[in-house]
Amino acid sequence: MEQRQGSSELLDLLNKATARELQVSIQYMLQHGVGAGMGTAVSGKTLLARQTRFVASHSMVFLPGPTLKKVAITEMRHAEAIVERVVALGGEPTTQPEAVVIGRTMREMLENDREQERAAIQLYMLIISVAQNQHDDVTGRLFQRILSDEKKHHRVFSALLGGV
Repeated sequence: MEQRQGSSELLDLLNKATARELQVSIQYMLQHGVGAGMGTAVSGKTLLARQTRFVASHSMVFLPGPTLKKVAITEMRHAEAIVERVVALGGEPTTQPEAVVIGRTMREMLENDREQERAAIQLYMLIISVAQNQHDDVTGRLFQRILSDEKKHHRVFSALLGGV
């Protein structure tokens, strides 16, 4: 990545995006685990039997099981890319995620997750605009790619909500 100095406005937005990506990657992974625990009664398999399987397995354990896990991993990759960009622009990346909210029911979880994705879409459109105004094509392209993923995640959560 090229080394240049980023504006404080852009760096603040990128750190806000980092905190958001850290939050949802943790939140979605925890929801995956909670859902897996809920699925014990449904599947008839004991928690111990499921835990002896390969830890990175994407096997279905509850309704959005592998979906939440895959989205969490994608969000962590976003956080990594954004942190690299913050550093390339001369900033210091945040280490604090936004508040993690798990939810009590599957519907509550998915409604919150969909809202998180909607908020991310808004934030990332703003970041793209600020990057374009500052002639920072690298940041703009990065967030165009991330924005595409976030729109897909919003559609996935909306579809899952239709099935709950």
